[in-house]
Amino acid sequence: MRRIRIRIAYDGTDFHGWQVQPGLATVQGVLEAILGEMEGRPVQVAGSGRTDAGVHALAQVAAFTLENPIPLPNLQKAVNRLLPPAVRVLSAQEVPMDFHPRYHALAKTYEYRIFRGGVCPPMEWRYLHHYPYPLDEGRMRALAPLLEGEHDFTAFAAADDRDAEGHSKVRTIFSSRLETEGERMYYRVRGSGFLKHMVRNIAGTLIEAGKGNLDADGLRALLAPGAAKAGPTAPAKGLFLVAVEYPEPG
Repeated sequence: MRRIRIRIAYDGTDFHGWQVQPGLATVQGVLEAILGEMEGRPVQVAGSGRTDAGVHALAQVAAFTLENPIPLPNLQKAVNRLLPPAVRVLSAQEVPMDFHPRYHALAKTYEYRIFRGGVCPPMEWRYLHHYPYPLDEGRMRALAPLLEGEHDFTAFAAADDRDAEGHSKVRTIFSSRLETEGERMYYRVRGSGFLKHMVRNIAGTLIEAGKGNLDADGLRALLAPGAAKAGPTAPAKGLFLVAVEYPEPG
């Protein structure tokens, strides 16, 4: 038996997210189907997190256990040959048997992309939130770093099927920055972990600030326990999982 870690990129447009859902196309589902055929038995693929329907990934991380002795370069080629073109395995490596891509992750980085021009390029429409309306971009840039540090992000979290387990919604944000490059706006956030819809709700909240509906005190209030819901939730198609970080081996 061996444990294999893979790095995956995918266009999430036509998938109902990462997590397996009966009767729906998901990234985890297509990977498990392909690996199960190769192994001759069900194979469980664990991911670093559950991206929402329509969210993209530049470097999702997943892991699974195989008995098949196929060399890793051949495994990567075989899986890519069977995957739909919207999903690609970028790399594969053997790791200790106890490795888990979610529990061992140190940090994740997400990027939310907004197009500010009047006409959104059609070839990029699937990957940008088109918002051509007036925004105070200076205020948005100033407020983004206020999210850094350890906070209760309950106001930024959607209802989750794991809520009944009573897990804390306190997370640590290491960096939170918004930049503008021409007609494109990028919000990039790196943190210890993220709640369901958390980044999309942050992006939507920063847009509300840009519209003049929220100031610094209002944003700080949303980080207090018992705060009202933030939002609105920005569209999924503008969100990318950019990187997942792990301890250095050894």
